[in-house]
Amino acid sequence: MKRILLLLMLVTFVFSCKNENKQTEENIDIAQDISNEKAISYSSFGKEINDADALSAKRMATHFESMTIGDSIDTKMIAKVDEVCQAKGCWMKVDLENGEQVMVKFKDYGFFMPKDISGKEVVLNGKAFVNEVPVDEQRHYAEDAGKSAEEIAKITEPKKTFSFVADGVLLKEE
Repeated sequence: MKRILLLLMLVTFVFSCKNENKQTEENIDIAQDISNEKAISYSSFGKEINDADALSAKRMATHFESMTIGDSIDTKMIAKVDEVCQAKGCWMKVDLENGEQVMVKFKDYGFFMPKDISGKEVVLNGKAFVNEVPVDEQRHYAEDAGKSAEEIAKITEPKKTFSFVADGVLLKEE
């Protein structure tokens, strides 16, 4: 009787393990199919990063709205590029999808972005913060962006801005 019970338990154990392996293989196949569908090609700039856990621009806008001048957070976000420095690609502005933009600079000027990426999607990794940009700095950025002398002269007050210092950027390839 003990042998039959032992044999029955052994047979049950073997079949349950075999079934579990089959389910695991099916799960792996499904996961590979999903990752193949989502395979996106990027050009990498600065520190090597990935797009995992990146916040959408709309969600990041909510974080920025709740921050005050001087606040900062380490984060990763996905956004579309609105403008790039036309002098050498040393800064860019990205769209928050709420009418606001984020001024992006690159940590220690360690890398620059191509000048022709307006409208393209990027993944930014680094520090997001809110600050007040003085008039002279705003005018400098306006010059870099190729604004007219009249537009530059209209800049007369410091401005609260959403900013980002990126240590790594992924540029979505099309």
